[in-house]
Amino acid sequence: MTRLLLVSALVWSGLIAMAQDRPTLPPNSISAGADGKFEAAPDTAVVDFNISVQDENSHTAYDRASQQAEQVRQILRANSIDPKTAQIGSFSLQPVYDYKTPKRKLAGYRVSASVSVKLKDFGKIPPILQALADASVSDTQSLGYTLEEMDSAKTKAVEDAYRRARQSAEAVAKASGRTLGELSYASVDTFENIPMIRPMGAQFKTMAASAPAPTEEFTPQTLNVTAHVNALFNLK
Repeated sequence: MTRLLLVSALVWSGLIAMAQDRPTLPPNSISAGADGKFEAAPDTAVVDFNISVQDENSHTAYDRASQQAEQVRQILRANSIDPKTAQIGSFSLQPVYDYKTPKRKLAGYRVSASVSVKLKDFGKIPPILQALADASVSDTQSLGYTLEEMDSAKTKAVEDAYRRARQSAEAVAKASGRTLGELSYASVDTFENIPMIRPMGAQFKTMAASAPAPTEEFTPQTLNVTAHVNALFNLK
């Protein structure tokens, strides 16, 4: 009997704590929450890859890496893209050791830099990836899509969420014989899905060798922007 009373007391205290956590609504008001979404086509493609050169001499490795960076600029110019739009990171120099011998031996130096290219014209993706593969500038490339005009998409998702929240509140007000009044308070949260990243490496060379790379292979998926709105309305 004592144990049953103890369990009941714990349950009752938990319910009291939950009730205390809930915000107290003003009289003659109604609260409603809803999710909204907006599907937007990405407006920017992002091609990421690394320049990496290894040589026994550090100066030679740096010179070869600089030549590959210039190759990247030439590829962009050939596709009517301003090389200044490409983000080429600073070159990093790292020693490379041979661990096959009991005493590690300096085998050379590796110079590397990251490169990121943003494209607004998706039709230029296949020729640029093909040119990078032919020039052997990078063994691995990644292709992703993003939406830079995100603010407009978020606004539309919020509008959809608010419309749904108001419809729910209107339904409750109508069912109770009341009329929904003006908005008293609202909170908004927005979310966007992570852009898809597609690695493109040696398999791109194989695909390109058998047939020209079709543009549809690089068609972006629609990005979903979602929002959640909690709204408090007055009742008439």
